[in-house]
Amino acid sequence: MKKYDAIVIGGGPCGLSAAIEMQDRGMDVLTIERGNVVHSIYNYPTHQTFFSSSLKLSIGDIPFITAKEKPKRRDALVYYRTVVDLKELNLHTYEEVQAVEKQEDGSFIVTTDQAQYGATYVVAATGYYANPNRLDAKGADLPHVHHYFKEAHPYYGLDVVIIGGRNSAIDAAIELAHAGARVSVVYRGSQYSESIKPWVLPGFESLVRHGKAKMFFNSNVEEITEDEVIIDQQGTKHTLKASTVFAMIGYHPDHEFLRSIGIEIDEETGSPVHHPETMETNVDGLFIAGVIAAGNDANSIFIENGRFHGCQIAQTIANEVEK
Repeated sequence: MKKYDAIVIGGGPCGLSAAIEMQDRGMDVLTIERGNVVHSIYNYPTHQTFFSSSLKLSIGDIPFITAKEKPKRRDALVYYRTVVDLKELNLHTYEEVQAVEKQEDGSFIVTTDQAQYGATYVVAATGYYANPNRLDAKGADLPHVHHYFKEAHPYYGLDVVIIGGRNSAIDAAIELAHAGARVSVVYRGSQYSESIKPWVLPGFESLVRHGKAKMFFNSNVEEITEDEVIIDQQGTKHTLKASTVFAMIGYHPDHEFLRSIGIEIDEETGSPVHHPETMETNVDGLFIAGVIAAGNDANSIFIENGRFHGCQIAQTIANEVEK
């Protein structure tokens, strides 16, 4: 069984950043990713543009240079896999971690679906995008209900209902309407979410004003059938045609996995118990990095600030080694 100084679980930007920071300090690091490198970004909409500048998305002192200030999904995919190559990171893709067990000597055994590894330290950087929030409504698990939007072209001429009112929902609605889908957006809030970027909202409001999209505020989904969505809007029932439904109501960390490896979860915030300066959890030698530190409030940590967790972790380990 090969033993490493550290194993990082998750090959997203924050996991890669942590691996780089530790490797730059002379540590032998293995990063394990159950999908492809930066799998969450790969799952973004095909034409996604980042809200952050490329500068704020860069990791490992390697510049992220793009023609425009705000990079697109494809730019990010090229950049992060280039970082892996330039930093010569030891990255295992399409390998899933199943267990992390603390040993009597303080080290860890990490078991995947392919092998076992030893590690002195472990960093969980598993993100949240792989775990969509589930809609509490009859029919929410029907096959035409999706939690990820890729691109609009397949829905030309079709009735599409989007559930949610934040950036991802509004972005999808705009693209679908422009592609010729008949779009209805259902949101439980009384007005547009404050999280929607100011340059995005005017475009959607224009579509609504011109009858290219419908917006239902103060609305809850009661049932989804094979071709309809039934909603309650403050006591008034509406039946919306829907050949496809996008339930874009957010995502959450994989609490079940985190608990299984010994990390305690704050029940109120959904955040893993950890020290905010060192990122070390209640399990000695087991750290977290990236958006999972935010718990249920995924809007408080992004790549642009989660990428610094790796430096905090690497410095903590270096300080411990020096003692």
